[in-house]
Amino acid sequence: MTNLFDLSGKIALVTGASRGLGNNMARALVEAGADIAVTARSMDSLVPVQKEFESRGARVFPLVLDVQKEESILEAVKKTEDYFGRIDILVNNAGVNKRKFAVDYTWEEWDWILDTNLKGSFFMAREAAKGMIRRKYGRIINIGSGTAFFGYKTVAPYSAGRGGVKQMTMCMAAEWAEHGITVNCICPGWFITDISRKQFEDKKWSGHLLERLPAKRFGEPHDLDTALIFFASEASAYVNGQTICVDGGFSTGDCPAPSSVAPPSVG
Repeated sequence: MTNLFDLSGKIALVTGASRGLGNNMARALVEAGADIAVTARSMDSLVPVQKEFESRGARVFPLVLDVQKEESILEAVKKTEDYFGRIDILVNNAGVNKRKFAVDYTWEEWDWILDTNLKGSFFMAREAAKGMIRRKYGRIINIGSGTAFFGYKTVAPYSAGRGGVKQMTMCMAAEWAEHGITVNCICPGWFITDISRKQFEDKKWSGHLLERLPAKRFGEPHDLDTALIFFASEASAYVNGQTICVDGGFSTGDCPAPSSVAPPSVG
């Protein structure tokens, strides 16, 4: 039986690929056989990424991209298609956040967050989809967040944008399915990366979260690999407009009593 998860010969473009979850997702695609365009706002940050991925046997095309600027999006998609001939897989990962109470956000901060996380993802998908429609094939994977499902303090703009990504995914899937394109969404939960590791060292904060996590551990970047490759490959050819929460069960809503409280009797 053909390996439905094999990405050999496929061309992927990953935004925000120089660090964090985006870097790990790009690596997973390369390990599955894809050649790849990797983007970041600085070319210097992509030099080690290119070297590593080329050492793994992939063709790699590094690109400077600012998803807040339409001209940068247009240029990145065109250059990738000129270099590789096409884009088969788009991973919309680039994102930003700033934590504040809702009454303290400025107009400019709202625009910065939404323009990156929602508007940027929309227009990256729009541009990549044009070529995919012509070729009658494509895989678009939007990266959302657990904040698309729950309300949290200090992240109102971020949550609004991630919720929008989830809804946008379904609309795009409905429009582009007839052209052989699938559009799906991955919503990570609480993940430890090099960027976020210091935050997780706050024992009071992290301990509170662990009480609510059925898996009793935080996510590591590699935990996203299977969902990503599933959506990127032929294994998900008939899966469209869907969102997978990769969150250790956090989205089940199970909120156990504090460890100091005895559980109720059973029976």
